[in-house]
Formats: sequence, C-alpha cells, structure tokens
Amino acid sequence: MKILGINSSPRGRNSRTLTLVEAVLDGAKERGAETELVDLRALDIQYCLGCQVCYAEGECVLDDDLSEVWEKMMDADGIVLGSPVYINGVTAQLKTMVDRLADAIHCQMLVGKYGCAVTTAGSSGISEVLSYMNYFLNQLGAVTVGEAGAAIGRDPAAINAAITKAFNLGQTLADAIQTERHYAEQESAIAERGAFFRQLVKANKEAWRHQYEFWMEKGWM
Repeated sequence: MKILGINSSPRGRNSRTLTLVEAVLDGAKERGAETELVDLRALDIQYCLGCQVCYAEGECVLDDDLSEVWEKMMDADGIVLGSPVYINGVTAQLKTMVDRLADAIHCQMLVGKYGCAVTTAGSSGISEVLSYMNYFLNQLGAVTVGEAGAAIGRDPAAINAAITKAFNLGQTLADAIQTERHYAEQESAIAERGAFFRQLVKANKEAWRHQYEFWMEKGWM
C-alpha cells in the first residue's frame, strides 16, 4: 500500500500545511503504508497551453516535472493533497498542476484509488479549499475519505488539534485502502461523471484518438 502526499505551499519547511500533510502520512505509516512526499514548490511545472495534444496523443508537449509527479500518483493507492488558503483558493502551484491533468480527468485515470485533503488558513476559506481539492480527486475518479484544516491566524494553537485530526485521517485513508471501503454517494457521482466523459470522448473520437483508445482498452466504451 503506497500513499503519496503532495504539498503545494511555497513556504518549504516553514509550511504549516506541510505539517498536516506529514501528519496524514504518519497516520498512514502506523497502518503499514509506504509513504512519499512531493513538494510542488521545488518542481518545474509549467502552465497548461490548452493545446489538447494530450487528448490526441496521451503526452504533453511540455517537458517538465509533471510527468514524474503523475507517475507517482498513478503508482500510489492513496493521495493526500495539501494547500494553504490563498484568497479563498488553492495556491498557484497546485492549480497549475490541476490544469495540466485534464486528459487524466477525461480518462478517469484514478478510478479505484482513495484520497483526502488538508489545509491551513489565516482566517477564512478553509471549507472552500478542502472541498475543491477533494472535488479534484473525485474528478479524476478517486474516492475521498475526509479532510483536516485549521484557521491558525485566529488561534495559533489550532494547529495542534488539526495535527491530531490529520493523523487520524491518515489512518482512515490507509484503512479504506486496505478494506476497499465503499462510499456509495461518491461512487454514484463518479459513475455518472464517467458516463458523461465516455460520451464526450466518443463524440470526439476522431480528434481525441488517445482518449478513445484508452476507454476502449479499459473495456469502458
């Protein structure tokens, strides 16, 4: 069982969100998981060009570090996303990664995987950011098991309770993977989304050759 943590704060070791990502990984380790941490700040991930070449060929025209991150995501059984709240949204580092994964969303490439999200904020925006990160994982086909966050600006001690919650979240994530836990409501929504993308890809099969072939090879078309 492999669990990947992705921290998108630009603050390096000073990141309080990193503290929560690591707490999730620590909780998962206690349940026997092999864990790895990715620091998006340290990577070269360029902006999406909107060229749709990946739809047709399955590869991005940009040669940067995203391919390595994606390989780790595909190899993992669980994914932890972490971003501090920046003006009620995720950081530019995470959004840049998200925008580059439209092909993976169309192909529902994380079906069968699990995930969760953590955040920290000065004051507001925690619920919006946690919801967005878990929504993104759902868009890829993954089922999410929960979230943890803290508004530290108002109460610096809030990080302590959030660390405990994040640690427990890591245990929940590992347990869900090991038992193949079902989340009926999410699974129903993911199935509906998959049906939408199946029709979308089928309608564009001449232009989106890679995606159509992917769906056919999976036996989903």
